Amino acid sequence: MTDPSPPPEAGDIMTLVHEAVGGIELEPGEKREIWRFTQRELPYLWSQRTSYFILGSYRDPYIRRLRAVQNELTKQLGAYPFIMGDLLELPTDRLNTFDIMFSLLATYSDYIVGVLEKESGGEAPELGEIDDPPYFAKSYVFPRDYAWVTDANLDSKQHVIQAALEIAFADDLSADEVQSKVDSLVDRAQEIGLDCDEQEVWGVIDDRADEGEEPATYSWVHLNKFRKFELHERCFSWTTENELRTLVDELPSPTPRPEWESRG
Repeated sequence: MTDPSPPPEAGDIMTLVHEAVGGIELEPGEKREIWRFTQRELPYLWSQRTSYFILGSYRDPYIRRLRAVQNELTKQLGAYPFIMGDLLELPTDRLNTFDIMFSLLATYSDYIVGVLEKESGGEAPELGEIDDPPYFAKSYVFPRDYAWVTDANLDSKQHVIQAALEIAFADDLSADEVQSKVDSLVDRAQEIGLDCDEQEVWGVIDDRADEGEEPATYSWVHLNKFRKFELHERCFSWTTENELRTLVDELPSPTPRPEWESRG
């Protein structure tokens, strides 16, 4: 097999790689594998198509939601949505290959899309990577069941649904108590003018019970990171997979080039 040759962007690529590995000296075989990876995967990111790097858990059932986002983006002409787990791996035993691959893909992707449903797993450090420069400006997050709630905050249907899910899955409440509290919550939401239908709220609760999935819970650190994206209008909370599919439309379309490219 012919050894891959360095691409024209070799200098920039190796700078990223050395930062990812902490500046250690690379062995010749490791360099060959990195060039092979860049020759195979980076041309898709350098093409005229708009690339979307989709982050999230690869475990079932979470991977199904990543595929849902990928499938919705694929419908758009000129889009290249991808998941790192589908790409060529770097077969090196010594190096921290995830950091290398993530750094290269995140740097050369047009947009980064995080789909989050829990606070543990690989998506937790990924969130920590994309909420600061150089990736923050092109990143969007889609956390399930998220709402920035304070004690006096009930100002959207998403807040109502999140609160209703927490009530419905509380261990210390009887079925009658759950019914009463959820009904009272919906009544209060309607009284303050929220477009919140009792049947819709119970539908979400029943669907989640049928799935056997409790509401997503996040640490205070996660909530603050989501809030940062929310303040920049790049956080989109969802409850059902259908909602997630619909919210994909909030991402920048493949037609215009991303704003971050023109920033100094």
